[in-house]
Amino acid sequence: MKKLVIHGGRRLSGEVTIGGAKNSTVALIPAAILAETPVKFDSVPDILDVYNLQAILNSMNVTSTFRGGELMIDPTNIVESELPSTAIKSLRASYYFMGSLLGRFGRATVTFPGGDNIGPRPIDQHIKGFEALGATVHEENDTVYINAENGLKAARIFLDVVSVGATMNIIMAAVHAEGTTVLENAAREPEIIDLATFLNNMGAQIRGAGTDVIRITGVKKLESKNTHTIIPDRIEAGTYLALAAAQGDGVLVKNVIPEHLESFTAKLLEMGVDLEVREDSIYVPKSVNLQPIHIKTAPFPGFATDLQQPVTPLLTLANGTSVIQETIYPERTRHIPELQKLGVDISNDVYGQINVTQSSNFHGARVSAAEIRAGASLVATGLMADGITEVINAEHVLRGYDHIVHKLTMLNADIQIEEE
Repeated sequence: MKKLVIHGGRRLSGEVTIGGAKNSTVALIPAAILAETPVKFDSVPDILDVYNLQAILNSMNVTSTFRGGELMIDPTNIVESELPSTAIKSLRASYYFMGSLLGRFGRATVTFPGGDNIGPRPIDQHIKGFEALGATVHEENDTVYINAENGLKAARIFLDVVSVGATMNIIMAAVHAEGTTVLENAAREPEIIDLATFLNNMGAQIRGAGTDVIRITGVKKLESKNTHTIIPDRIEAGTYLALAAAQGDGVLVKNVIPEHLESFTAKLLEMGVDLEVREDSIYVPKSVNLQPIHIKTAPFPGFATDLQQPVTPLLTLANGTSVIQETIYPERTRHIPELQKLGVDISNDVYGQINVTQSSNFHGARVSAAEIRAGASLVATGLMADGITEVINAEHVLRGYDHIVHKLTMLNADIQIEEE
């Protein structure tokens, strides 16, 4: 077990470069097994999820090498095998192997995935999509068995709720299905466009990614002919933007796509953060006289649920009480008692509303990161606090943030990883 040890109170300044999107990467790696040639990715974040996914690939005789942000995957000798339950249970995104294995072999057996505990995240919409494409699905002893004995056939599928995971899984299953699948009420996140771009560059026929209607015409084979560069991580970018506004004396956040962050940056501007938005970077000056805001999380292009926790430390500096309505995962509140240990005036109610009141004189404490984004909020608050903060269960933070200790150190933070 690892912990992050933070000596707080130091002002931040300088530049930070955002890595590739975690939420793209964890879908693109399973999607690579749909190819009949080796695949190469660039701008891959150095996070624990990548190594866990490599372990899963290795169990199927799929070789991979990862260094310097480049990931090579060779699925040409892939074999069907039982996937390692330890790696599967360590990250929820392993459920993307359901769609990719179904698309590749017409069947899949996957242990029910684990990952962050942020409340119920059922896979009923994934199963609905697989069944519409002609597969039979049943669950037994925490294992999902999917089989399309007669081959996958195109279908018209309407998702009952907007789901990023189901949208991506159905795309992967449908790329080899006979005919044109129409997926309605699809999620619109940039990571879905990234997945579709990768598959289309290998010969897939996917249209409408980024809208709520996606059409997938099945093809016989996929072949990689160039390197796919993963889009920048908008959640990592938002985390550093919020931290820079809270504790910075001038920070330039580089390698961003500003259009992916508009709902977030609009809220920072509303607070009074004088952002300078450039073509592929955003400059955050020292921020003063901040005003409270109201945030309501929503599917893209709304305010991302993954950013409600990282923005919380910044809200403590506003002159009044800010309100967050968490509509995606109402149980995403495990950071609240930990932030209270650091001196944050924060509370929540049973309806998913979180109140953050102006606070000061934060003090170091020993706190626990229950999941990725909760951990990010604790790290940010620890950097703002007087004294030493220890964030235990730091693996959660390292799962989602590329080279976080190095990047924060280059911004003048005093932070180290230590064994617990």
